[in-house]
Amino acid sequence: MPEVAERLGIPVNRVHQLVRDRALIAVRESGVLRVPADFVTETGVLKHLPGVLTLLYDAGYNDDEALRWLYTVDKSLPGTPAEALHGNRATEVKRRAQALGF
Repeated sequence: MPEVAERLGIPVNRVHQLVRDRALIAVRESGVLRVPADFVTETGVLKHLPGVLTLLYDAGYNDDEALRWLYTVDKSLPGTPAEALHGNRATEVKRRAQALGF
């Protein structure tokens, strides 16, 4: 979390707040809370990530399931939803995440 805070230029407690607010996702690995580097950009949290996370949580996904979905290869995108969020396919990722709830 300190690396995320440094990269975002915010205090560590603010990073924890972003995770609690579900604007950023973190998982425990070997007892340490970690945020995937893909989700932090030079300008802040990846632009469409909070919206996609909200859609996944509304569909009943927990953190581990949401992270798994974001990193599962989808040949029709192509690549993973996490990769697509970095490009011009964020709208398609949101549409697919929204469809999971139905």
